[in-house]
Amino acid sequence: MAIPLVAGTKPAIVTLKEGETVYWCSCGRSQKQPFCDGSHADTEFEPVAFTAPKDDDYYFCTCKRTRKPPFCDGSHKHLLEDD
Repeated sequence: MAIPLVAGTKPAIVTLKEGETVYWCSCGRSQKQPFCDGSHADTEFEPVAFTAPKDDDYYFCTCKRTRKPPFCDGSHKHLLEDD
């Protein structure tokens, strides 16, 4: 199993409108973090689709170690311990 690249060490806060769909980068290679730009090509990673259920701010994971993709679960706080 491949390990994704760490793209950041804090969540990306994104305001979305109800019904808006985005594709979260799971590989860490995208230059458009936290969203996919196709950089996962030729890897085993796939983007994760998310459709906002309501107008709100959403906290997307950028360390790519979350256990609740695509959202931040605080895993970035343990990067130094794990990596």
